[in-house]
Formats: sequence, C-alpha cells, structure tokens
Amino acid sequence: MKDKIKVTYFENQELEMPVNSRILDVYDLIMKSTNRNLIGVKVDGEIVDMFTKLKKDTYLDFFDTNTIDGYKIYQAGLKFVLEVSLNKVFGENIEITFNHSIMRGIHVRVISDKIITDEDVVTIKKEMDKIIASNEEIQKMVVLKKEAYNYYEKTNNLEKAYNVHNEINEFVTLYKLENKINYFYIEMPPRTKILNKYDLVNLDNNELVLLFPTLEQADSVPVYVHYEKVIDVFRKEKAWLVNLGVPFVYQINEKVMDSSIPDLIRLAETNYDNKLYDIAKNVIAKKAKYVMLSGPSSSGKTTTTKKLALTLESLGIKTLTISVDDYFKNREDSPLNPDGTYNFECLEAIDTPKLNEDLKNLTNGKEVLLPIYNFKLGKREFQKKPTKLEKGTIILMEGLHCLNDKLTYDIAKDDKYLIYLSPFMPVSIDRHNYISTTDLRLIRRMIRDNRTRGYDVSKTIDYWQSVRNGEEKYIFPYLDRADIIFNTALVYELGVLKVFAEPILYSVPNDSPYYEEARRLIKFLNSYFPITSEYVSNTSVLREFIGGSIFEEEK
Repeated sequence: MKDKIKVTYFENQELEMPVNSRILDVYDLIMKSTNRNLIGVKVDGEIVDMFTKLKKDTYLDFFDTNTIDGYKIYQAGLKFVLEVSLNKVFGENIEITFNHSIMRGIHVRVISDKIITDEDVVTIKKEMDKIIASNEEIQKMVVLKKEAYNYYEKTNNLEKAYNVHNEINEFVTLYKLENKINYFYIEMPPRTKILNKYDLVNLDNNELVLLFPTLEQADSVPVYVHYEKVIDVFRKEKAWLVNLGVPFVYQINEKVMDSSIPDLIRLAETNYDNKLYDIAKNVIAKKAKYVMLSGPSSSGKTTTTKKLALTLESLGIKTLTISVDDYFKNREDSPLNPDGTYNFECLEAIDTPKLNEDLKNLTNGKEVLLPIYNFKLGKREFQKKPTKLEKGTIILMEGLHCLNDKLTYDIAKDDKYLIYLSPFMPVSIDRHNYISTTDLRLIRRMIRDNRTRGYDVSKTIDYWQSVRNGEEKYIFPYLDRADIIFNTALVYELGVLKVFAEPILYSVPNDSPYYEEARRLIKFLNSYFPITSEYVSNTSVLREFIGGSIFEEEK
C-alpha cells in the first residue's frame, strides 16, 4: 500500500503528500507561496470540506474570493467572526441578527439593553482583527438532526430548531469557531486569516453595517453609502410580518401545513395593492405628469407599472405606459463594449433625443407615432396609429435608466415622480440567515428565462454577473433620487418559486462550472415547503415569472 499520494493543483503544479493528509494541510502549504485569496476547494466539480483526508492521487481545484462560491463563503465566515467577537466583548447575553443585504454589505441589529456606540464598534473591530490574525480554524461538525434540534431548543434559537426539524437529511452540518456553534447554510472558510478585508459601520439605534469586498472589487472594501429609504422599507415590511406572526420561514411552512396559506397569499397581494394605491395618491397629490419606474432585473417592473396604471385609472386619471426599451437604437447603431460586443445597458444605447421629443409632443397634445422595438431584428418599428393624449393624462415609463435625469433631460424634475422597485424579502430563514434579494431575483429570472426563452439555468447564471454589473453602474448610483422605494417581494413567493425552480436547478450537470451555485440554491429552497400556484392571482407580480399573467396575455 502506498504511503504517499500525488496532489495536483492550479492545473499542473504538484505536491507529494502522506496518505490521509487533510486538504487543509495542502491548503496551508499553498498559501505560503501564493498571493491569491484561496478560500475553498472543489473535487470533481463539488465543493468539499477542507478537513477531508486524501487517500489517493487527487486534483484539487482551489478557488478564491473572486468567484461566486468564494464570495458567498467569505460573507458567511465574516458573519461568524462578527458574532463571536460581539459575544466576547459584551458577553453571551447579547444577541445579533443579520437582517438583510444592503448595497455592498449586510444590515445588522444588536439586540441588547446596551446602546452600541462608535467606541464600542472600534472595540468589536479590534476583537475581529484578533480572531482573524490568529488564523483560527472554523471546525465543521456533522451531527444528528435530533442533537442539533435539542441544541437550538436549549439555546432558545427556536426558529433554527424548527428549521432543523424540517430537514430531510438525518445529519446536520454545524460550524464551530472558538466556543460558538452556528449554521450559515453554506461551506465555511477553513481558517479566519483569509477574512482580513471588511469594515463595520455604526448606524445608531443598535444597527450596524458589515461591509466586505464585492465580486467586482475583491481586493478592497467599498465605501459605505447610506440608503435610508431602502432600510426603512425593510423595517416597515418586517414590522408587518411580525404583526402577522410570520417573520420566519418556518411560520410560513406552518401555514402550508395547516392549509391556511391561501389566506396569507391574499393578505400579501392585498398589501401589495394597498401600497400601489398609496403611491397613486402621492402621484396625484404631486401633480406629476410622468411616473418613472426603475429597478434591477426581475424586480417586476412590467407588472407593477401596469397595475399602477390601473390603480390611477380607477381614481379617474388617464394613463399611457411607455417602455424605454422601445427607444433602443437600431442594433447597428448601438455602442460597443471593449470586446466588440454590443452594449445594450448603457444610456447611449437609447435614442434619448427621440424619446424626449416624443414626450414633449405628447404632453403638448400633439399626435405621435410611438416606436415598438423588434428585438429579433434589432430594429425600431412603429405603431400603425398615432397616439394623442387627453389633457391630464399621466405617462408611466419603465426602464433601466428611469432614475437618471439624463434619460429625460428635456422634462422638468418637478413633473416627474421617481419609483425604485426591487424584491426586498423581509422574511428570514432564521436570525442569522436572511433571504438575499439577489438570490430571489436570480431565481425569478431563471424561471422566466426557462419558460419564455428556453434557457437552461447555466446560461442565466453565466449572464447574471454581467446583468449585475450593469445594475451597479446604471441603477444603484441614482437610487437616492427616488421619491419612493417599492418592495415587489411577496412573503409566500419562494414556496411557489420552489416548485418551478427545483427541476431546472437539478438539471445542471456536475461538470458545469455552475453546478455548485445550482446546488446552493437548491439547499436554500429546501427551507421552504412547496406551495401550489393555483392560489396565485393572474394579476400577481409573481405571474410575470411563473406564467399565467393577465398582463402577459394582453401583449
């Protein structure tokens, strides 16, 4: 029997190691001679535990924080370090919750009678730095489901106990850092030293922001930009859920079990419509002539715009809906990316002079032949009949650049009412694991792409980062200009999306570079009990993604 094995990494580099060496032993050797931020490893396309022992010649595919997998693992590890540090500084009685993602960071709440000051934040950061510098191991623990349930029940983490109870597998993976045990639904980094880039910002009222590098800038921590309106939306939506008694996923699952989920669905849809009614009243009160709706991919812009138009018309206001996409330049006139591909996301891809001319003519009562963009041919076509507006008609426009005044440069700011849309899911899996807005949008989009375009999941994921880059560049910098932030998430929707998403996620082969991302999303969806779509109204924003929308049928 061999007492040595060959370990290959970085395609052609090799090491000879004793049989039963841990992958972590190889990792430690490599980290001495590389400047890459290696944080995880795959074997045969699957992420594996670095404490795994090697018994035969193996190729280890190490990945760094510049990858989707590495980015998620980095966040999870940093959350754990913050939790441990907070307890070390203030004692075990202090509680921390990770509420939701915000721009380039995570919104954190400290639950304690003690008021966290700026000086306290400095102390917490010093403790985090100490844990990171000491390069502590984050130990993986595989325990029986019953043991994990008893542990969480004993420590008063009741929502986590219920989540463990609903697990399909008999074993549960937990992680231990120093004397703290927790679960973050993703593989952890093997050691803490890799987590050396972060920042912690005090928002007052025991609210903090944990910042970390982004996928686009993996070597530096972005400067915090405060978006009070976004945080306020989460506060209000969470308060609404607490009032309903469903702030956690397991409580929605209980609604599924006792057959009361149709009532929750109706409440969620009514809440959505009530918020639109309030916006319509604000638009009328402001005497706006234009309502501009912008939001990232899969935020539900199309349905929300049409529902808002109906709400305004129910209040006696005539409307006209215009999609900015219909003003794309002909494909041959579109700007190019550095690699020679067309750039359809920049403002220069839009014929803004024509758009502004049409808007002014419409407002002045003139007839206008509105464009319809033919995406198959890459050419602008026109409606057969001209459009002329009655006096007092409000124009609703939806598109990527609608918060940017350069899109409608010829329209007075006071004539516009700006709305930013995004699905901010206020439900949490548990106090330490929130539901990512980005993940929710990705799941929405992969279902719609598969249904309407025949795309497989890999194609959607492959293009997703490019989509997000466009959002970072063309939407988020203008977010604070919005008059209002509108949340398009529905508290029940992931149970419905699960039914549509799981089959296409399972179709991703294990040799795909997106296999692990697909498996991560499957694991995430496991927290939700499936919900049949038969209870979902044909006017719901959810129908924009799963199909059956009355607005889609009108096209």
